[in-house]
Amino acid sequence: MTISTLEPAATRDILRAHRTASIKPMLTHLDRLEAESIHIFREVAAEFSNPVMLYSVGKDSSVLLHLLRKAFYPARPPIPLLHIDTTWKFREMIAFRDSLPERFGIDVRVYTNPQGLAQGISPVTHGASVHTDVMKTQALRQALDHYRFDAAIGGARRDEEKSRAKERVFSFRSAEHRWDPKNQRPELWNVYNTRVHRGESVRAFPLSNWTELDIWLYIFREQIPVVPLYFAAPRPVVERDGALIMVDDHRLPLKAGEVPELRS
Repeated sequence: MTISTLEPAATRDILRAHRTASIKPMLTHLDRLEAESIHIFREVAAEFSNPVMLYSVGKDSSVLLHLLRKAFYPARPPIPLLHIDTTWKFREMIAFRDSLPERFGIDVRVYTNPQGLAQGISPVTHGASVHTDVMKTQALRQALDHYRFDAAIGGARRDEEKSRAKERVFSFRSAEHRWDPKNQRPELWNVYNTRVHRGESVRAFPLSNWTELDIWLYIFREQIPVVPLYFAAPRPVVERDGALIMVDDHRLPLKAGEVPELRS
């Protein structure tokens, strides 16, 4: 049957339905990013036996958590959260983190490098580089080994800096958690190779194709709660080396003559 063989009224109905269908809104840019990220979360859950989502309390982590919950709603997310506590997070960040289990029913695991903690390593006494290596990098590797996670979901985006720009969505790590950019697999469309040898693991990045602007627009659209430190408010600060540093508590020793003042 063709349109020419139909009754005029039936023809009009078909054309009207076609016009109505053609003007329905297409997926927006954020909708497509969201769908891609949810697909990646589900792929990780389906392909790995013990995955985890890294949670730093930042805005990208908040978006990841929102996407994780959406990906498996109405069920409880099958993937726990892992927070590496460097002992130097702001108190508001820790309070925000600690509220997650009750608010969302999420399994949140917290890990601190015990050797670094025993040695009292901090950015003030040992410098930022040593503190970052011991309390973040080494601590993460220890935690992944301790819990035997075979996939870790992170919030890295390709627009952040050049080394992340060449990252795969599924980035393979050796048994020593090393990343070799020359030993990564091609990713065609949304087809991912998730096979690993014993002892190897994967870092998965659902936000790879997002930009910082996408993150903030999505937070606004979805009304995602983020830690209040992102927004202006009167806070005690000192000026040091041309920068305003927030004095959260006793962890930041004041230099001679420094008096915290409220700034916003």
